[in-house]
Amino acid sequence: MREMSSETRSPVPLLYRRHSSEKIMNNLASVSSSLLPAFGTVVGGDSPPLRKYVIAPYDRRYRWWQAFLVLLVIYSAWSSPFELAFKKVATGSLLYVDLVVDFFFATDIIVTFFVAYLDKSTYLLVDEHKKIATRYVTHMMFPMDVASTLPFQTIYRILTGKLHRGDVFGFLNLLRLWRLRRVSELFSRLEKDTRFSYFMTRTIKLICVTLFAVHSAACFYYWIAAHHHISQDTWIGSIIENFEDRSIWLGYTYSMYWSIVTLTTVGYGDLHAVNTGEKVFNIFYMLFNIGLTSYLIGNMTNLIVHGAVRTFIMRDSINEILRYASKNRLPEGLKQQMLAHMQLKFKTAELQQEEVLEDLPKAIRSSIAQHLFRKTVEKTYLFKGISEDLSRQLVVDLKAEYFPPKVEVILQNEIPTDFYIIVSGGMEVMIHKNGTDQCLIKLGPMDMFGEIGVFFNIPQPFTVRSRKLSQVVRISHHRFKQLVQSLDEDKKRIMINFTEYLKELKKEVQDEMPFLAELLLDLNMEQTTPVNESENREPSNYTQEDREGTPTSVLINTLPMRVVIHGYHPHEGTTDSKRTGKLVHLPDSVEDLLNLAEKKFGKRGTTVLLADGSQVEDLNALRENDHLFIS
Repeated sequence: MREMSSETRSPVPLLYRRHSSEKIMNNLASVSSSLLPAFGTVVGGDSPPLRKYVIAPYDRRYRWWQAFLVLLVIYSAWSSPFELAFKKVATGSLLYVDLVVDFFFATDIIVTFFVAYLDKSTYLLVDEHKKIATRYVTHMMFPMDVASTLPFQTIYRILTGKLHRGDVFGFLNLLRLWRLRRVSELFSRLEKDTRFSYFMTRTIKLICVTLFAVHSAACFYYWIAAHHHISQDTWIGSIIENFEDRSIWLGYTYSMYWSIVTLTTVGYGDLHAVNTGEKVFNIFYMLFNIGLTSYLIGNMTNLIVHGAVRTFIMRDSINEILRYASKNRLPEGLKQQMLAHMQLKFKTAELQQEEVLEDLPKAIRSSIAQHLFRKTVEKTYLFKGISEDLSRQLVVDLKAEYFPPKVEVILQNEIPTDFYIIVSGGMEVMIHKNGTDQCLIKLGPMDMFGEIGVFFNIPQPFTVRSRKLSQVVRISHHRFKQLVQSLDEDKKRIMINFTEYLKELKKEVQDEMPFLAELLLDLNMEQTTPVNESENREPSNYTQEDREGTPTSVLINTLPMRVVIHGYHPHEGTTDSKRTGKLVHLPDSVEDLLNLAEKKFGKRGTTVLLADGSQVEDLNALRENDHLFIS
């Protein structure tokens, strides 16, 4: 074998030098190399050179050599039992073919002494000639390879000068079946190689196993008949006189016919065991057929069920939806939405981000998300001009979802928890008015929806429904607030983008949000107020009767705690109109709270009480939406 060029690129690192500085990196690389070859994966980077006259085990040329030997193994698997049953061909037409095949396998034995191997204890690729030779010679493979390659018939003829016509060499030729391990290794690699269909690979393997079993049984059955002392007292001699003198292919055809009929349990009865030896062989062959048939049926069933299991699950899920909708008498439109969503879930199963990425390291998931969604996020109006750091963090936390046509993604007056970016498809913004749904605007890729309710902390003002098959990414309100909390410049940039978007909304959309003008006024005040005056600025406040929400953006400030203040003592008897409280953001101190209450109610209070009459001395002890009484 020629010396392999050092420029040859191998699919995996092939040799690792003994330098101590490279030992750790080489160890890690070799672990990968032990796994990747079965999948045909190429590891990037240049591989270290091999020693002289050492062959890379995963070199492409060596793999082609192994594939060529597999073809010769198929011939050996056919010829070995055939030559045992029909001795004439073993010493005649097939003799020279066998010598050529044995020559190639003898060459492979020599080549094996120059093939590097992977040390299973250190996971390093060994390329020392002495270690390679020692490992091969001391392994059981070496004597078996030699025994299966030696042409015993030819050696005997050279030594004695005559041709031996006994059966001993026929049985010795069965040692060539040792070569079948190469076929098994080939199928193991192909089953792991994603470039080939697993179903077709397994099917071909099962067909090969069946054909080999049928061929071997037919040859042995003919051999039994040929060696019986009374030829007429055999399964084939009873129907063909002097069958040994007839055509070889006639006997082989009858043998194969009997073997297939027996394997398939058809049993026509035209060919049957006659003597005791044949009956004993039939007993063991039929017992073997039980196991082989079970193996074939089990494997084929597993392959078919594996391909159809997703369909079975989908059908069961759809039936469950139909039963649930029927029992609860759901409207037909709602039932159709449920069915469409379930069908879409199975059709896009391979595209579901969470299911595909859940087992991958975080760094890989982040890189994939950057590739898929970053351009979409940067082109969205809300995030134009934000920093690269925020853009990168936003993309990592995006959750991708698919929606079929005519499915409601957001409902009007729904509690705001997330907002969405459309990656592909389209949405329509709806409002329920006068008993009908009216379309206000249509949205397409790179548009957003749901952000108005989230930013103003109010119930969603509109219903959003998909117009066609759509992919969207979802951003959590809570996570978004965490990301922008400490990024002042990005918060201002996002707020400016949001304000400009609201101003450019269609008039019919603005008319459906009567509070929008006042909210925009507050947002403009927050954006234009200097930093040193922000502490003295009175926060925007609305009564509970006016609106449950608050216009203060979650972006410009850390969302403060909200409380309801009342301008009277908790135990005073007052009219309902005086009991109306003011929803405000809790200031930093009790003094600021008293000042705020004076502006709201027109009178100066001295103490802050809770509903049970206890006095508030530390504002940190309060909770969200507590009712405070200024007296």
